[in-house]
Amino acid sequence: MARTLRIAVAQSTVPQDPTDRDSLRAAGREIRALMGEAAGAGARLVQFTEGALTYPGATTTAGPDGRRVPADWSRAAWGVLREEAEAIAGCAGALGLWTVFGSIHPLTEPNRPHNSLYVVSDHGCLVARYDKRFLSHTEVSFLYSPGRDPLVVDVDGLRFGFALCIEARFPELFAEYERLDVDCVLLSVMADDASMAHLARSYGTLYNYWVGYCPPAQFGATAPAGIVAPGGRWLARAADHGRPGLAVADIDLDAREPDIDAALRYARPWRRSARSGLYEGRIPVGDLRSDTRTTF
Repeated sequence: MARTLRIAVAQSTVPQDPTDRDSLRAAGREIRALMGEAAGAGARLVQFTEGALTYPGATTTAGPDGRRVPADWSRAAWGVLREEAEAIAGCAGALGLWTVFGSIHPLTEPNRPHNSLYVVSDHGCLVARYDKRFLSHTEVSFLYSPGRDPLVVDVDGLRFGFALCIEARFPELFAEYERLDVDCVLLSVMADDASMAHLARSYGTLYNYWVGYCPPAQFGATAPAGIVAPGGRWLARAADHGRPGLAVADIDLDAREPDIDAALRYARPWRRSARSGLYEGRIPVGDLRSDTRTTF
């Protein structure tokens, strides 16, 4: 079983109008070009941002009087989005590259679509889809249906979990992935917000797994894409010039860098044992010196 996997995190340019066929096709071409760069860098998996094919902007929910209204999804260029998704899958198969990218996933009317991450194997097959479970107020009010379940996918013997944008504000999701024994969580965001990158580092520190952090290119100047090591150190980051680019690093389960070694072999096992009843039977019972909290 492989113990090392090279990952690329790609910040691409995200269009915000799901009705603009030209911009959707341009996004697909840019994604495939970055996939080629990732494969050329030896990556086995490449991660793209939330809504990489499109993340609808404010105009999608703007009513005639300027107030927000539910999105009219019948206007979206669903055929183009499907063609581009299929082209990305075909490219993944041709390159032998696992590919994770965000898009909107249509449901049966009258249900609103999911905000999703598609997971495509190195054979070009769509093997899984993660649907965003925690939505923003705008998303749940006007845009999307929430998802239900976590997702764990095995790639070359390593386990990956998935999260989208505002879900970074819900630490219970990241604790859940630790319990599910993932090696890496791929966090894709559509946010011009440096605190999201700080949270990615925090989860690497708290839960001692790798984190792929992926914003769009247009927000890369604030906090570029990168890969966090167990323990919270940035292993690699894309350039912060606000243009498309990659961060590439190895997930190495046998890493001997002191911080990663300590996180994987000491901190993570200890914290698991501390959460699983380690202290039962060791808490003093009936000791007045313990029970009385108003004396020195």
